[in-house]
Amino acid sequence: MRAIEPYRSMPTRTAYVKQPRIAVLIPCYNEATTIARVVADFRAALPEASIHVYDNNSTDGTSAVAVAAGAILGDEPEQGKGAVVRRMFRDIEADFYLMVDGDHTYDATRAPEMLALAIDRRCDLVNCNRLETGDTAYRAGHRFGNRMLTGAVRKIFGDRVEDMLSGYKVFSRRFVKSFPATSHGFGIETELTVHALELDMPVAHTSGLYHGRPEGSSSKLSTYRDGFRILWLIRQLFKYERPLACFSLIGIALVLFSVALGIPLIEQYLHTGLVPRFPTAILATGIMLLGFLSFMTGLVLDTVTRGRREMKMLAYLAHPFFVHK
Repeated sequence: MRAIEPYRSMPTRTAYVKQPRIAVLIPCYNEATTIARVVADFRAALPEASIHVYDNNSTDGTSAVAVAAGAILGDEPEQGKGAVVRRMFRDIEADFYLMVDGDHTYDATRAPEMLALAIDRRCDLVNCNRLETGDTAYRAGHRFGNRMLTGAVRKIFGDRVEDMLSGYKVFSRRFVKSFPATSHGFGIETELTVHALELDMPVAHTSGLYHGRPEGSSSKLSTYRDGFRILWLIRQLFKYERPLACFSLIGIALVLFSVALGIPLIEQYLHTGLVPRFPTAILATGIMLLGFLSFMTGLVLDTVTRGRREMKMLAYLAHPFFVHK
């Protein structure tokens, strides 16, 4: 008879913790004086991350400096920050994406906390609000413009956003791969923010120091030209994402104008039984019809927008959030 072997416990399994793939995205245009320091700072802050510099037709040797600093180089020939961001989102595969400007104005030491917020709170967008370190951080008009534009977006799309125009953000993979980028210039930050608000994505904020540009570096942002472009983009996004509200406002304005033209005519008709200003009556009637047509346009486009929003939500949900265990 064979002896019974003593019981042996199964070997314990060592818990396996999956590490996220992190990509640092740095869009650049003529940043040769600062890009090496930006790459070095983020390599020190996030040693496990891959650092991608995408050059946008620079003429000052930015590409060579970035490669010498150890960055992975990409390029986008279509001019504009929006075009560069669109290309980076398409090309690069990661679990989390940290995007920062290449002008050495943002604090790289905030990066680990921003990533921790995104992972622990399962946030799709973490925005770093800028804390000025001096009068040189913002050029004249930038502070007011930022507040005005951020306030407009908060009023229209929701108040879960702060410092919308900050160029220092962390995104989840499902944010990046569901983002239908259409902007070409600096309006890309507005479009990123509205995308998160429209799909009710989890959003978090932190704060970091914002420095003035180093000597020898110049801003590519035009205060008034780009400010008006962003304001126009907000108007366009209001029309596309809130068509019922947009066309209802137009309809109300037309109806009120028609009523203002028609009241004197009605008063005269009640007293005399005549309509002496017949062209004005036709104009008032036409404007009233346009007002009701605007309401109907808003209703139809609202139905279309709901369908588009559902498609974007499905694209967003197609990419599960990173789980590190």
